[in-house]
Amino acid sequence: MTWRTCTRSALAAALLAMALGTPCHAQTVAAPFNTDYTIDPLGSVPGLPTNYGGLTFKKGDADTILIGGAANESAGQLYSIKVTRDAANHITGFSGTAQVYADAAYNDGGVVYGPGDVLFLARWPVNELGQIEPGSTEAGKIIDMAQFDIPSSLSALGFVPPGFPGAGRLKLVTYGGGNWFDAAVVPDGTGTYDLVDVTPRTQIVGGPEGFVYVPPGSPKFTDHSSMLVAEYAAGEIAAYRIDANGDPIPNSRVDFVTGLSGAEGAVVDPLTGDFLFSTFGGFNQVVAVRGFGVPPCGSCVSVPGCTDTCDVEAGECRTCGHPFSNSRCVVNAVVVLQGALGMRECELCTCDVDSSGTVNATDALLILRGCAAIPSELECPDPGTATTIGQ
Repeated sequence: MTWRTCTRSALAAALLAMALGTPCHAQTVAAPFNTDYTIDPLGSVPGLPTNYGGLTFKKGDADTILIGGAANESAGQLYSIKVTRDAANHITGFSGTAQVYADAAYNDGGVVYGPGDVLFLARWPVNELGQIEPGSTEAGKIIDMAQFDIPSSLSALGFVPPGFPGAGRLKLVTYGGGNWFDAAVVPDGTGTYDLVDVTPRTQIVGGPEGFVYVPPGSPKFTDHSSMLVAEYAAGEIAAYRIDANGDPIPNSRVDFVTGLSGAEGAVVDPLTGDFLFSTFGGFNQVVAVRGFGVPPCGSCVSVPGCTDTCDVEAGECRTCGHPFSNSRCVVNAVVVLQGALGMRECELCTCDVDSSGTVNATDALLILRGCAAIPSELECPDPGTATTIGQ
């Protein structure tokens, strides 16, 4: 066990001891944000081993969270857990017991999806970045971060969302020096990715862990201008303005949530914009902060069990008749035809234009009619709606 591991374990124990003697109301949204945002502790995840690591929503399933257990340990794993939601889609708790999703040794505050639906995981204290391919239960690639002069150890990472400065770039941060790096990823030909153009950008404080970019439409934040950082050592969530590259501006830091113990992972709920963070120690729980704007594709849900496709580049929903792009008319028809022929997946929400319950060549033909400016009133699977297919 390294000295740094011992130090962090001791800190976790101290934070837990503090938490046991501190009332829950010590978790406080700082002014001026307290007029618009509220804290809602969701409690511990049933069956998830302590200490908790980072978390994200399972790709294509907004009702399942992936979260690290036995964080920072060689025996660490990634677990899946279902969530419960209220009538407004806010998460209210957990359903069932956490199940092992994949091996995730040394998982820490950063668990995020990248290109190709590959999961990228920060590995602390070994200063590595792991990648788990879709359908795999273990890291198919592990990158030693020391080769990029990233000091020990990488603790969290994230891709800049569409609409923000530096969209698509990979951001990396270390605990506890707070060294912040920018990078790009390129396919390595095997389904995973290499890091290139790894560049030091700045340094932030508080023992940074998971971070997110604040969704547009959030009170007290200018759209596409800010981020939140979980500060493990400081026991706070900090808000930063970001620069033209999507990096935090150090002297812009302000308190957002205070009185925490072991703030660790960070994620934005894709349906509501709620900010969720996990804690390493500090009761090992998940906490929701509500009041943020709904992410651009958060309104894509149409009917139960079916979600309209999210155009991640444009940050918009693609509705019935637009499975590929809101603006690429003929390409949409080709994609639907490929779905009808079994050459690709094409969900009913966006591809079943004639509401037949299947994806077929007629759907593609109807889209082409629209491309040729031959209007057609067509029923889509979303109850009570009708869409005119056009260009």
